[in-house]
Amino acid sequence: MSEYRNRTTGVVKTQGQWRNEFANMSLPRVWKAATLDALDLDPVLKSPAATVGDYQVSVRDGVEQNANGDWVERYVARDMFQDTTEDGVTTTKAEHEAAYQATLDAATAERNRATRDAKLAETDFYALSDVTMSAEMTTYRQALRDITAHENWPNLEDADWPTKP
Repeated sequence: MSEYRNRTTGVVKTQGQWRNEFANMSLPRVWKAATLDALDLDPVLKSPAATVGDYQVSVRDGVEQNANGDWVERYVARDMFQDTTEDGVTTTKAEHEAAYQATLDAATAERNRATRDAKLAETDFYALSDVTMSAEMTTYRQALRDITAHENWPNLEDADWPTKP
């Protein structure tokens, strides 16, 4: 959605909002430089989101002029969490982050358990009473069962999974 900044007031609105503002004017569908000059507006150009760290989000924070003098969207990195107090109980930012990470880890663990279960199911026929399972297959299946004890659990990399013989 196109946005435009009023050169005099600094107010930023969408093209539709400016059209409503100038409802008594006949405006072209595409706004070129002459139209923008007549309306005293500058286009606001898209810009990339802010670079964020752990437990941060990129948030739109108005507009700013870039090195070329163009008006662009301004984004800033903001923390996802902060200290809160509810009913006299204070929860720190670190506690909020730990709870959020625990939720992410639980979801990752659930997905990894499903992957592990599928890999075990692929080799279940080796465990039938009328089939002799090789030592390599036994080791592989046991490694799948023990994957939850891996040092990187639940945030496993592809190399952390045992290799099927």
